Formats: sequence, structure tokens, C-alpha cells
Amino acid sequence: MQSFPRRKCKQIKVRNVEIGGTSPISIQSMCTTDTKDIEATLEQIRTLAVAGCQIVRVAVPNAESANALSSIVKESLIPVIADIHFDWRLAIKAIEAGIDGLRLNPGNIGKKERVQEVVAAAKERMLPIRIGVNAGSLEKEFAEKYPDNIPLAMVESGLSHIRILEDLNYDQIKISLKASDVQTMIQAYRLMADKCDYPLHLGVTEAGPVGSGSIKSAIGIGTLLAEGLGDTLRVSLTGDPVREIELAKQILRSLGIRKDGLNLISCPTCGRIATKNFEEWVLKVERELDKLNLPLTVAVMGCAVNGPGESAHADIGVSFGGIGPDGVPVGILVKNGEIYKRLPESELIPALIEEATILAKAKNLIKA
Repeated sequence: MQSFPRRKCKQIKVRNVEIGGTSPISIQSMCTTDTKDIEATLEQIRTLAVAGCQIVRVAVPNAESANALSSIVKESLIPVIADIHFDWRLAIKAIEAGIDGLRLNPGNIGKKERVQEVVAAAKERMLPIRIGVNAGSLEKEFAEKYPDNIPLAMVESGLSHIRILEDLNYDQIKISLKASDVQTMIQAYRLMADKCDYPLHLGVTEAGPVGSGSIKSAIGIGTLLAEGLGDTLRVSLTGDPVREIELAKQILRSLGIRKDGLNLISCPTCGRIATKNFEEWVLKVERELDKLNLPLTVAVMGCAVNGPGESAHADIGVSFGGIGPDGVPVGILVKNGEIYKRLPESELIPALIEEATILAKAKNLIKA
């Protein structure tokens, strides 16, 4: 269980995924495919769903993309959000196609009558609308009003869009306030959390490639989650969106918000490492045990200083650094806090993987 209080907010529903309230924090991503290519988009959605994505967004820049939505939504394993900018007619088409939600800023789609028509269509189906404020495309009036306070400008922009929907008696809303600058993003979400009680969708936008983007996202999203803020999230990275899902899960696991999957503890490595190719051993363990997708804490430690203790606190672990009676390097396999076996170094990791698999299966049977 998380050790910090969760912000109280309204609960909405995107197909079968509950967002806000006491619902689990959900992971989202966005397809990189051309939405007109139905098969390619569905294939990417299937891949994302298997990786752990719970809600997916697709770009709808034109009528051809909107026409493809019906087939995509029918076949999608997870809820599909239509990403609409400026054109109210595309929003109507998306709703008629059976979309599960909209990413739409109502102030940007034209006259009041057009907004009313979109909201009326969404209301019939109780479709949630995500208002997405982006620091890089902030409306001129707010940017000029608060030139030295971009977070406040973002919040004012978001509130202006919220008021449009509220004036039409619509409250199926979630909101995001994304920026490529981590501090701007954090401050904007903190401010908005005190201004409304709608669910918050977290993200550092345009975070960059996997390396630097992962760090920015972990700091920005992780900081807010640790403060009890956030109901959905997306790690925005350049490249394969499956990486976004993997990193999102790691952020949630690191904070103890998710308990599924592998929690791998391993040495940062130093001059005390007692075995060659330690990094390769760790990567092998991660590769083999991550497939189990079960709540398992595994320690792979390289010496006898911290190794035995860390292994004892894990479900199962190994510690290199011993010498057998015949002078052959050995290590210990620790299971449930106790030394289970002493083995030659070459047998230690294979034994760990085998015993961890057995332990994971046993845990799964207990859960069932």
C-alpha cells in the first residue's frame, strides 16, 4: 500500500477503466501509427495492451482517420481515446464511431454552438473529455497575462476550458497540464490540484529519447505521485511506445503503488565485486524473471558486505563473494530470509532463476 494520502477527486469511467476516486492509477500511451492504417494501428494497440497499457490514444487529424475509428474501437482490447484539435466535426465523427473518450480542449473548436453539439453527443454516451494544456502551445492571452509564471498561465488556461464544460452541465472531465520542463509541470499540477476535483492525467510532454526522457518522467511523475497527485499517467518518449509502458510500470512499482512484476535489487558495482560479468548476470535475471509478471523481490548482490542482508530482505536472492573449501569461488542462495544453498559461482544464477520461478508459481497459487 502507498504510504501517502491520495488526493480526493471525482471518478469517471473510460469504457471499463475507472479513473479517479480510489481506483488504481492507470497507464496510458499513444499510437505512433497513421490512424488511417487500421491494421497497423490495431497491431500496435495489441502490443501495447500485452505490455500493460490500459488506455490508448490515437491521432485524428482528418476525416479519413475519423472514418477508421469504428473498426479500431470494435477490435481494440483496451479503451481508445480520440485526439482532436480544432475541428469539432472530427469530434462528432469520433463519438459516432463509438470512441471511448476524447482529448479535446472545448475552447479551441470554434463557436459556442459547435461546443454545445459536441458536448451533447458526449453526454448521451457519458464519454469523458480530457482537457490537455501544454506549455508549448499555451493560448496567447494566458501567456501574455502571466509571462513570468507559466504554471499559473497553464492552470488559468485549463480552468477556462473546464468552465466551458461546466456551463454546459458536463463534468465527465479529466485534465492534464504537461510541459517539457519538469519544474513547470510539477508546479502546474500542484496549483490545479487545489483548484478543482477532477482526475489528473500526469506526464512530462516531449520528454525526449528513452535515456533522458525516462529521467525527466520519473522525476516529474514520481514527485507528484509521491504527493498523492495523479490518477492516470503517460511517460512520453521518442520511439517505440512499449518503452513508455515499461517505464510507467517501473515508476509505479518504485513508489509501491503497483505490486505486480519484478522488483530487482542489484549492486551498483564497485571494487569489491567478487565475480566477473556481474552486469550480464543481473541482466539475465531481469530478462528471465520479468516474464513472470508476478510480485517478486529478487536480490543479486556482488559481494559479502551488503549481499547477505539484501538477499535476506528479498523473497529470494544471491550473494557472490565466498570461497569454497577447495578454493573455488562460491556464493549463497537465500530464500525467505535464510541461507538455502551454497553453490559454485557458475551455478548460482541458474539456481536463482529456477527457485524464483518455483516461488513465483507458489505465490500465484496462494493468490488464486
